[in-house]
Formats: sequence, C-alpha cells, structure tokens
Amino acid sequence: MRPTLDSDLLRTFVAIAETGNFTKAAEQAGRTQSAVSMQMKKLEDLIGASLFERGSRGVALTRRGGELIVNARRIVSLLDETSASMAAAPLGGPVRIGIPEEYGHAILSRALGAFSKRHTQVEVTVRYAHSGAQMAALAAGELDLCVVFEWQDPAGGEVLMHDPTVWVTSSLHHMHEEQPVPIALYNRAGWCKDFAIKSLEQRDLAYRVAYTSDTTGGLKLAVTSGLAIAPISRSNIPDGCRELTTADGFGAIDSSNVVMHRNPNASGEAIDGMQDAIREAFVNRLSQPAASS
Repeated sequence: MRPTLDSDLLRTFVAIAETGNFTKAAEQAGRTQSAVSMQMKKLEDLIGASLFERGSRGVALTRRGGELIVNARRIVSLLDETSASMAAAPLGGPVRIGIPEEYGHAILSRALGAFSKRHTQVEVTVRYAHSGAQMAALAAGELDLCVVFEWQDPAGGEVLMHDPTVWVTSSLHHMHEEQPVPIALYNRAGWCKDFAIKSLEQRDLAYRVAYTSDTTGGLKLAVTSGLAIAPISRSNIPDGCRELTTADGFGAIDSSNVVMHRNPNASGEAIDGMQDAIREAFVNRLSQPAASS
C-alpha cells in the first residue's frame, strides 16, 4: 500500500529544506522545534528513508530528500495557488502595463501567470518600449503601471531591484580583446547609450560601432553571434556570455535601479492585483540563485 503524504508534512519539509535549519523552519510555521522534528520523523517513516543529513551549520538534503523536494515544492505551490484563486474575487476591466523587453519572459510571464489564475476576466495590455517612452505614456494616461530603468535616485517610484548595465561579451568569441573593440548599441539616443560610450572613453578604450538595434534582443544577438560586445543589464546576460569586469579593463556602465511607477489616476482592484503580481515576480527572481554566465 502506497503511503499517504500529508500536505502539512510536505510544507514543513520544504521550509526546512529552504532554511537549512529546523529552528528557523519552526519559527516560520509557528511551531516548536520538537513538533517540527516529530513531523519529519513521521515523513521519513512514510518515505522509508532519511531525508536530511545534519551538520555543524544546519541540515542538508540526502539523495532521497533531493528527489522528494522537487515534487514537494510543486505540491505546496499548487495548493497556495488554488487557495489564492478560491479566495480572490473575479476582477474585470483593463490593466495597461509598460515594461522593458528584457523582463518580458523572466518577470512578466511569471506575473501574468499568477495574476490570470486569480483574475480571469481582466483584459491585460502590455507595451514594450524604452524607459523614456514608458514614462511619457504613463504621464499621458496611456498606462496604468510601468517598470523602467532609472540611474538617478528614484522619485515617487518603487525600487524593485538593482540591475546595473554592464558590458557583455561572448565567452566563445572574446570580441573584447579586439582593437578597436567592436560594440553594439541602441540606435536611439538616451542615457544608456551615452553612459556606455562614456565608460569606454573614461578608460581610453578605442572602439568602433559594429551594430545598432532598437531592442535588447538585438544587442544580445550581436553578442552571442560574436559580432560585438554590448551594454546589457546584469540580470539578462545571455547563456554563453559573461560580464566584462574591471579585471578585463571594463567595469559597470551605470548603477541602474528597476523602478515601478503607477499612474496616480489609475485605481481599482485589478491594477492593485497586477502591481502585487509584478512585485512578487521580482521578489521570486531575486530569491533564485543567479544563473552562471
């Protein structure tokens, strides 16, 4: 007969795995450490194997625990989503969002997925554009929410993450070693383009413009194909590429923050819900280990 796994046991198991500590997991659950230990003893009895290895700095998953954690996280996440969808009242009406292209997949897809499960009747419109155009659209009442890059102290917005722009090169092609160094830039004027060129001039690096594009995807293509190096936000460095640091003779181009602004005239539960979903998506992104570049 197959063991029946209680969701409460799985939730505690996930908490211990993520904190690496029985005491911290007990504090999160509002239980005593002994109660949490008893829960894990029960779960290990049901599984028929040890789930944790204890060390001086806490606990780590055993091989069997590593196999269980994947499904345990999935089950807990599904239960939380189901609970949230049942508790939230259906919302209607439009929500208009502006967001940088580079966060379309990593952030917006996660936010829209969470939002749509709770609010099925909302019409969502998304606009991809550079930060200056997004702020102008927000001021004109064409957007309800916008996420932008800001290199100055944010005024009136909510800082979601720090994501500086850096020079990026292909790990395979090493274009940064050429003289003059070939660079890819946005074909529009703006502080990112200005700062990128200024960062090279400050380091007396000779360069030539080898490629221009109006999208971040275009800059990534130039880098991955070995055509040029390009200014790209640190969190969006493509696979097979890496940041050029001071050790390479380069360094960060700016100290951008990612900031969310809301139209002061935009109100309603749908917009509140989308704002929360975007915020949560960035928080979840920050909590994940950085991918190697």
